[in-house]
Amino acid sequence: MLARALSLANEYALVIGRDDEVGFIGRTVEMPLVMGDGRTLDACAKAVLEATIAAIATLIELGEIPPAPASEGKRDQQVNIRLSSSEKMLLEARAKQQGFRSLSDYVRSVAMDRAS
Repeated sequence: MLARALSLANEYALVIGRDDEVGFIGRTVEMPLVMGDGRTLDACAKAVLEATIAAIATLIELGEIPPAPASEGKRDQQVNIRLSSSEKMLLEARAKQQGFRSLSDYVRSVAMDRAS
């Protein structure tokens, strides 16, 4: 189980930033609530990796599926929004008009265009 967790954790994308108190604080893109810190960049990366391995192993042990590496581009996260009936109708019409398969595809496309 730990070998599988290590293999997956090694594919995760690290995000590390400076911290005035501890030196560096880091996490992975895939598991942003699993963090580590260290006085050096290497120590922080090692702490994040160890914490991520433990979190992945726990998920596996519980029979849950850990997040896929961000580099795979899998859409495994969900965002829910509430719309009025008229808002939904308007967006569905616009999605169909622009050739999108679904309202979700349309909303994701517009949001990503705005975010980049």
